[in-house]
Amino acid sequence: MITELRLFDFKNFQDATLRLGPFTVVVGTNASGKSNIRDAFRFLHGIGRGYTLADIIGGRYGAGGQSEWAQMRGAASEIIRFGETSFEMRVKLLVAKEFPEQTLPSTAEYSIQVEKTDHGRGGFRVYFEQLKVDWETIYTSHPGADDPMEAQDDEAHLQIRMAKTGSQKKFGTKVTALADQPALSQIGEFRTIVRHHKGRAQEVIDIFAGIRFLDLVPELMRKPAFPGQLVLGDSGENLPTVLQEICQDDGRKDVLLQWIKELTPIDVVDFEFPRDPVTGLVQLALKQRDGHPVSAYSASDGTLRFLAMLAALLGKNPAKLYFFEEIDNGIHPSRLKLLLDLIEGQTAKSGVQVITTTHSPDLLSMIGDSTFQNTSVVFRPEKADHSVIRPVTNLPSASRLREEQGLGRLHASGWLEDVLAFNADAEPATTE
Repeated sequence: MITELRLFDFKNFQDATLRLGPFTVVVGTNASGKSNIRDAFRFLHGIGRGYTLADIIGGRYGAGGQSEWAQMRGAASEIIRFGETSFEMRVKLLVAKEFPEQTLPSTAEYSIQVEKTDHGRGGFRVYFEQLKVDWETIYTSHPGADDPMEAQDDEAHLQIRMAKTGSQKKFGTKVTALADQPALSQIGEFRTIVRHHKGRAQEVIDIFAGIRFLDLVPELMRKPAFPGQLVLGDSGENLPTVLQEICQDDGRKDVLLQWIKELTPIDVVDFEFPRDPVTGLVQLALKQRDGHPVSAYSASDGTLRFLAMLAALLGKNPAKLYFFEEIDNGIHPSRLKLLLDLIEGQTAKSGVQVITTTHSPDLLSMIGDSTFQNTSVVFRPEKADHSVIRPVTNLPSASRLREEQGLGRLHASGWLEDVLAFNADAEPATTE
């Protein structure tokens, strides 16, 4: 679970920290930088997939020329804040306990600094990288002045010092990683690195690799799917076959039906998955109590979006973190509370995280107390060259005013931005 993301000179953020919980909500005006937060998580996801910096930033193509990864939004040089030569990310995560007697998970902190270079692939290299778990530095590229490890002056490589093991008296193992790819995804390739250190690195890789970005498109969700496709596409592709797999488990099917009955006035009692007699593709239909089926082609956009979110949360092997832009899109205001109940309930008990951006005052008025603790506002001060991220709970009197007026009303009136504009010269909030 990711608990915090801190950005230094990444896109339009000079020094900004996003606090995360099971369900995290991000608000802000247009062009404030909300989508740049999504890009930061895409960067982490690219690390988890083992990509090079050139792949992550510029896009990746398979051996057959097919696109496997879309390039980051904007020009490559714009990933670093204007006027700077590097950006840094620091990520705090909860990972497996180090010792059985621990009552809480261990805390990991992963840091990476990427700088421009005239050498190597893609014009970028990793200059600094470090992974710490609790008190132990698993590896670092900059171990300190008392370490004889060479200075990082080879732009093609990054020297890495591992933590000492029981047989090492002063210094841990030194390895040389390629600088055009995060060392985190190279650790497993070195035979000299002990299993424990590889395992800690793999835990972080798995969390980053488990990030998904869903931008649901009703037209694609209506389409039939090839039998056996059990992964929901980023735009909602394969919805029929993912729901079909869920319905094979009576427990998950009952949950699915319960939620969809709450959402729609249609008296849904079951799902049907007829096959096209010519193509063999699986279609989706909602069976009503009178026996009449409602096909996906006739279902509303909001119903399909809700079904896709249910499929993501209830499906086989769900992601560790889902990122939505404007999760309320296509959902009627009267059904937003149902959507929030679903997400807050599922994330609380399943360990899956959800992050969403929103412009909806209605949604903000309905979030629960725990989600309120993990709601942040992105704001770009007038005439400033950077944006800030602030937890709403840190704004003066925010909790009291939420009780009196509702967070949605405060958002719609511009109060969040007004408070931040008044305090534009305040020091950035950190958790350190």
